Amino acid sequence: MSSPSSSLAKKIGFWSASSIIIGSIIGSGIFRNPSGMAEQLGSPVWLALVWVIAGMFSLFGALIYAELGAMLPETGGIYVYFRKMFGEFVAFLYGWAAFSVINTAAVAAIAFVCAQYADYFLHLPRFSTETELSVVWRLPFIGDLYPLKDAGIKGLAVFLVIIFTLLNYISVKAGSAFQVVSTFVKMAVIALLAFGIFFSGNGSVSHFVQADNPRTGVSLLSGVIAALTGAFFAYDGWINITSMAGEVKQPQRNIPKSLFFGVFICIIIYVLVNQAYLYVLPVESIAGSKALATDAIGVALGNTGEAIVAAMIVICTLGSVNGNIMATARITYAMGRDKTFAPWTGKEHRRFQTPGNALLLHGAWTCLFIITGSFDMLANMFVFITWIAYGLGAVGIFMLRKKMPAQERPYKIWGHPVVTLLFIVFSAFYLVFTLYNDITNYLANTQPVINSVLGLFITALGIPFYFYYRRKRSR
Repeated sequence: MSSPSSSLAKKIGFWSASSIIIGSIIGSGIFRNPSGMAEQLGSPVWLALVWVIAGMFSLFGALIYAELGAMLPETGGIYVYFRKMFGEFVAFLYGWAAFSVINTAAVAAIAFVCAQYADYFLHLPRFSTETELSVVWRLPFIGDLYPLKDAGIKGLAVFLVIIFTLLNYISVKAGSAFQVVSTFVKMAVIALLAFGIFFSGNGSVSHFVQADNPRTGVSLLSGVIAALTGAFFAYDGWINITSMAGEVKQPQRNIPKSLFFGVFICIIIYVLVNQAYLYVLPVESIAGSKALATDAIGVALGNTGEAIVAAMIVICTLGSVNGNIMATARITYAMGRDKTFAPWTGKEHRRFQTPGNALLLHGAWTCLFIITGSFDMLANMFVFITWIAYGLGAVGIFMLRKKMPAQERPYKIWGHPVVTLLFIVFSAFYLVFTLYNDITNYLANTQPVINSVLGLFITALGIPFYFYYRRKRSR
């Protein structure tokens, strides 16, 4: 079954596409994740290597999906590719997972972090601890939710989601313009952070190699896999531009170029910031830090660090919220357009030429996550589900080259089939060890839920919806 054509306006050029990729990737991850990664590794050398390894395989993934994006420049991204590769069922399950877990939970988490750091300046209201704990929503085998907790911060996060949803509802061009500006500001701010730390003179290059208790053997392997999850979370978002391929000008040229450029820039930024942290703090201090960026700035520049870091994180996460809202609703739009999901989500706004209904649905679901506070748990599992999709897409490259040999391919994967096979093997290795780590940690009572299995379970909940909409369409 062929996909109906989209009438969304083509208003995204190379710089807008690159800013969507960079802006979607760089959010709160580089400010929060290195502490957990340092604790899992215990080595500054391995901490730097994990950022490089995760960046390299994210770049391999970008090269693979650049071929697909240039070959099939349709709005919907992975959902569209999976329809061609594996058929409607697998495509629907990915689209359902993207809506129910992957994209909306990620936006909720980023918006919450943005509001949390904005609270440093705004002093948002909140209920007393007794009131916050008075309302509990218990989810069997999952955990307890406290909707009244951090009410002021949640209120601001909801407001941000509504504002950026409406901005992108009204105009793709306005959303793109904001993304370009916010991305350049974000890169300038992060560069100032890194170089400000390096030029402070209050650090030591010995921190780059020295460690008191580095992990070895199986413990190191387990730590590397766990740390890769944190790094992949920070790198995630590069795929977003493929979801908007139908709105990109000259997609055969601009999608591959923007994917390579955007991911490569993010690798440089992440490694640079990681080394800046290590310059002023030994790896043991990074592992024990609850506010890493604040601690690093504090050592480098003194007591003004907290305000500087809070402002930086607000700036960085604003662009990330907009970039993710802008791109992710396109998958649900494509499903509605194909009538494999609620058909009204596939209708574009007649005047604005935007996927208005899908944007509103995503905005509402994201706000629900924010209110319940459940997004942290969901965000922990979305990397696992996302990398299943990335690995399947790489497998599908071989299938499409066999099924559609005559299809024009304006860009072909550099290093194929070696790069593609390497990506598939790494994805499988990462997923198997992540599942093993999750089960081991659950049995050891160090985490309350097997996150990867819960992610698979939520994805499977979409199966009845698939058969419902298929039967409805056949009628």
